[in-house]
Amino acid sequence: MLIGNVGKDPDIRYFDADQACATFPLATTERGYTLANGTKVPDHTDWHNLVMWRNLAKIAEKYIHKGDKLYVEGKIRYRTYDDQKGMRRYVTEILVDNLELLTPKQAEQTAPSTTVAPKVEDPDNGLPF
Repeated sequence: MLIGNVGKDPDIRYFDADQACATFPLATTERGYTLANGTKVPDHTDWHNLVMWRNLAKIAEKYIHKGDKLYVEGKIRYRTYDDQKGMRRYVTEILVDNLELLTPKQAEQTAPSTTVAPKVEDPDNGLPF
């Protein structure tokens, strides 16, 4: 599970039989701190590649935008490919199973709100096949 901010608007692709796939980066930040001896440890940000399929991808297309805060649950997937120069490339992705939108809707931001959108689960478990 990860909580972070969306780095850019989702890229949506459609395949046969209206099957959607959304990909976008999510940034998670571990806050810095000061050690007892006065040494300061800075914030550390990691970027994660998220992949959503089917219904979650369609939800991402409609409701997720750059800067939004998300809670996601999923599986880590590793894959490799050879680029155009023949170099082996390694990719780590999070295949999202569950999603919760933590950023309130713009229309509801007239007053401070602590409301959280309902949790969304993909009945197909996010698998493309």
